[in-house]
Amino acid sequence: MIRKLRTGAFHTGMVLLSLLWLGPVLWVVIMSTRTFDDVAANGVGSLPHSFTLDTYRQAWTDGGELRALVNSLLVTIPSVALSLVLAAVAAFALSRYRIPGRRTILLLMLAGNLLPPQILLIPVQKFSELTGLYDTLWALIAVQVGFGLGFYTFVLHGFMRDLPGEIQEAATIDGAGPAQIFGRVMLPLTRPALAALGALSFTWIFNDLLWAITVLRTDDKMPVTPALLALQGQFVSSWNVIAAGTVIAAVPTVAVFLRFQRHFVSGLAIGAVK
Repeated sequence: MIRKLRTGAFHTGMVLLSLLWLGPVLWVVIMSTRTFDDVAANGVGSLPHSFTLDTYRQAWTDGGELRALVNSLLVTIPSVALSLVLAAVAAFALSRYRIPGRRTILLLMLAGNLLPPQILLIPVQKFSELTGLYDTLWALIAVQVGFGLGFYTFVLHGFMRDLPGEIQEAATIDGAGPAQIFGRVMLPLTRPALAALGALSFTWIFNDLLWAITVLRTDDKMPVTPALLALQGQFVSSWNVIAAGTVIAAVPTVAVFLRFQRHFVSGLAIGAVK
């Protein structure tokens, strides 16, 4: 009886926590389908008295969400791909070969993530101006890769280090070189970790605001998160249009998580066991 009560209490608590998390999400979705007159007459917290999808059209075309989503994808996809490739190569070298000072190298790469990004805003902006990359998407890609590389290398290093050494020795006996061992042995074995890091990095980079407004200035080059700020300035009192823009901005990250959910969970489970 006590065990059943504990189980029931646990499930009840989880349901309440889920509703607490889903409440704001549902509120934004419902708000995005209401008309301006409905919101103005009844308030943002009232039950809906109308239904429209024209708010999505306004956010998509008038609010520039289409252009912002394209910019976000142009930054996020190369940043994720380049970060994972460089991190995988670095982790392979640092975990499978006796490089002098490899632990120090790894700690130095990770130390950059321990610095508060606020103290680096001005140096990063000045450096991008000196290199001629300021106000270009290449500058934002370089920043995202540079500041994420240390963490991704640290995580992949832990996975590759715990792989049995006999696998690499067998591949070496069969005549495989370092490049073949990396591409045909290590990468397939670390696929769960790569998928988990890919989903996380996509979410982090796609939703980034701080670095975007630091190295970009032109509105036409802004990704989706700064575009939401501009949308709020354009549609000051049209909370339904702002909510529609928020929903549009959340779709890519939700789609990526659902696509890689199985790999994401397995990657976290492997990391927990190790």
